Amino acid sequence: MADTEQDAGATEHVQDDRPSGGPTLARTVVITAAVLAVLLLGAAIGLLIKLPGSSDASVPARDSVDVGFATDMAAHHLQGVQMANIARDRTTTVEIKQLAFDISSTQLEQIGRMKGWLFLWGMPEQSADGTHMKWMESSSEHAHSTAAAGSGSGSGATGMPGMASSEDLVKLRSLSGVEFDTYFLQLMLRHHVGGAPMAEYAADHAGQSVVRVLADNMLKSQNSEVEYMKQLLTQRGAVPLPQN
Repeated sequence: MADTEQDAGATEHVQDDRPSGGPTLARTVVITAAVLAVLLLGAAIGLLIKLPGSSDASVPARDSVDVGFATDMAAHHLQGVQMANIARDRTTTVEIKQLAFDISSTQLEQIGRMKGWLFLWGMPEQSADGTHMKWMESSSEHAHSTAAAGSGSGSGATGMPGMASSEDLVKLRSLSGVEFDTYFLQLMLRHHVGGAPMAEYAADHAGQSVVRVLADNMLKSQNSEVEYMKQLLTQRGAVPLPQN
């Protein structure tokens, strides 16, 4: 029983929206925790094996792009997984369910890698002062977008662009049918677009090749999902939400 409670606490950010106490919820939480644990271990082992031709020999500094990206993108992804899990379990539309499953699976795997890196580098999983994206301060474009995001209601508690607020998530849970599908697409589309500048910056400026490769892969997969979500919104006669 103690192991189950520990696993549930470790996955509090990504559990689904079903009533607590049910057997399905318990099974989902345990499975999610197990998958994330395996991914963390795999990421750690992968970094311990130096790839041929790799020049990455040093541990990145606490204020580096590598550490900042891994910390902030993991937090950003956690909300994406949360919303995807809600959609996976509530929608009755096949394409929305498949999209939600793909997003949840992909971003959980990426979270595992980033948290594995932070563990190996001896870095905390969260920023010490609770602020985000300081590692992008050399970008004037980022400075402008961060200021706008900090004042936007959709930036959520983290202040990162694209994040849904607690009110957004409450509204999502209150909807059903076409209204639910539409609002999920709008929130997830805004979430993807909001996180793209972080991935772009890391792909260009990270010191570790593994970080640059992951950031670039994120951009490619999420750009494809962005276009697909736009198509699904158009089919429903809806438009994207304003970017925060």
